[in-house]
Amino acid sequence: MQILDLMIFGNRVQDWALALLVFIATFLVLPLVRGRIRARQLKWRSSSGHPPLELLSLLASRTSRLVLLSAALYFAKKWLVLSPRVDQALNVIVVVGVAVQLAIWSTTALRFLIERHYSRAGKDDSGARASVGVLMVIVQVMVWGTFALLALDNLDYSITPLIAGMGVGGIAIALAVQTILGDLFSSMSIALDKPFVEGDSLKIDDIEGTVEKIGIKSTRLRSVTGEQIILSNADVLKSRVRNMGRMKEKRVLFRLQVAYENEPDKVERISGIIRDVVAARPGTRFAHCQLVALTPDAMEFEVVYWVDSQSGVNHGATVDAINRGIVREFSAAGIVFGYPTQRLLMKQAAAS
Repeated sequence: MQILDLMIFGNRVQDWALALLVFIATFLVLPLVRGRIRARQLKWRSSSGHPPLELLSLLASRTSRLVLLSAALYFAKKWLVLSPRVDQALNVIVVVGVAVQLAIWSTTALRFLIERHYSRAGKDDSGARASVGVLMVIVQVMVWGTFALLALDNLDYSITPLIAGMGVGGIAIALAVQTILGDLFSSMSIALDKPFVEGDSLKIDDIEGTVEKIGIKSTRLRSVTGEQIILSNADVLKSRVRNMGRMKEKRVLFRLQVAYENEPDKVERISGIIRDVVAARPGTRFAHCQLVALTPDAMEFEVVYWVDSQSGVNHGATVDAINRGIVREFSAAGIVFGYPTQRLLMKQAAAS
């Protein structure tokens, strides 16, 4: 056929037709494959025993139309002889599209692996989200920077001077923002080592509060008095951090005094009375009640018991109820509390 042999822009009509068919077929087939995978995405996600299939469905959902267009143009231009300028323009589109898609796939796969690691380890959801957020910022910068350099290299740009310049500039920037970098690496240390997570109650030096957010540069606490306290991550790691949110039990220690006027049998009953009062409260564990000192004013007992911190027991209400119970039981048993006393001995002068 003479029409198919006609030359248009240096290519026969037949070649243009074949290139168009390849472009349309590629641009239609790839979305169909992606749609088929995405249709089974929910089923694969619900199947915890097939993480590769779950990852495949996730990557398919993160496949952009730019890479589909790049693939279609790449296969179509194989059938044509194009001018150097047009060929270069199409090559730029293909290389950029592939680099962008590979970067998206890489960050998606890394996020999937990190989140799966935390979920398999049974980490707290809020803490895992904070950790993943910090790690993904670093990962995305590294991945996108790497694929940007690879794209420039494939486009025949010399990246050696660029890498050298980035090295020198990186050193200068690092020296200028070393405080920020210190907080950044500290946030990574917090994310990996997890000394605390969001929701934990911390005591840092003279500051006490609940962790609201773990950011890249700072950690935010809601103090017991209501205000928000912002601490740099580097300062947090340099301090002695007491994580009260991970206490299984909280110890209560106090001393009480009873008067010497109490009879010996009443004194013997004191330990048993206090043990029974503590045992009557749910979420408590009695340790001891011992007569530890005989002061000038009274007999002094040391009482120690533990309150469960992870079963929802209100610590303040428990201590209040136990103290009231001790007062009530002592009153019923006729035991008198000690109080400061001073005896004054007076001698009557002899009559003159």
